[in-house]
Amino acid sequence: MSTAADLTSTSYALLGLLAVRPSTTYELAQQMDRTLSRFWPRARSKVYEEPRKLVDRGLAAAAEGAVGRRRRTVYSITPKGRRALAAWVAAPGQGPVLEFEQLMKVFFADNGTTDDIRRTLLDTRAWAHERTLVNVEVGRSYLEGRGLYPERAAVNMLVGRFLDDFLECLDRWAEWAGETIETWPERPRDAAADPVAMEHSVRQAEDRAARYEAPGGPDD
Repeated sequence: MSTAADLTSTSYALLGLLAVRPSTTYELAQQMDRTLSRFWPRARSKVYEEPRKLVDRGLAAAAEGAVGRRRRTVYSITPKGRRALAAWVAAPGQGPVLEFEQLMKVFFADNGTTDDIRRTLLDTRAWAHERTLVNVEVGRSYLEGRGLYPERAAVNMLVGRFLDDFLECLDRWAEWAGETIETWPERPRDAAADPVAMEHSVRQAEDRAARYEAPGGPDD
C-alpha cells in the first residue's frame, strides 16, 4: 500500500506533532486544541482516528502502557514517518480557505439593518480580542523562557507572526467598517458606496501585485 495513498493534511499534522514528542491520542487532541486549531481546526473524532492509520502504514509505532489501572497507548513517529513528513513539508502546499460567517453576514447585510452590521463588527472585534490575549500569553511565555517547546521557538515565531497579523487585519477591518457605516441609513441597501475608499482598496491591491512582480520578487 502506498504510504501517502490516503493520507490527508491532518494525517501529516498529527505526524508532525508526534515528531515533537510521543503522545497518546488524548495528548494529541490537546495539542491540536492548543496550537493547530488556530489555523487547522478539526473535529476531535478525526484526531482519534488518524494515529491508527499512521501505524498501519508504518509511519508511527504504538506502545501499550498503563497509568495506574488505566490502559493507554502512546504513539511515536518512526524513521519512515520522519521521511514521509520531510517529503510532505518540502512539497507545495495549498493556499488558505477562508471560512468567516461574520463576513458572510456583512455580505448579505442588505437584507437586514445597519445596526445588524454594527453588532456583527463588534462580535468580530471581540473574537479577535479573545484570541489576541492567547497570542500575548504564548508570546510572553517564550520571551520569558516559559515556552513549552523552546527548541521550536524560531519556527513558532514565524507562525505566531502570521496569526497575529491576521488578527490585526480583522480588527483593523472591523474598526474601519464600523466607522464607514456610521453615516449609513437604517437600511444598508440604501447606502451609497464611497469611491475614495474603493479607490484605496484597488490601489492597495495594485501595490501588492507590483511587489510580487518586481525584480527580486517571489516569482524570480
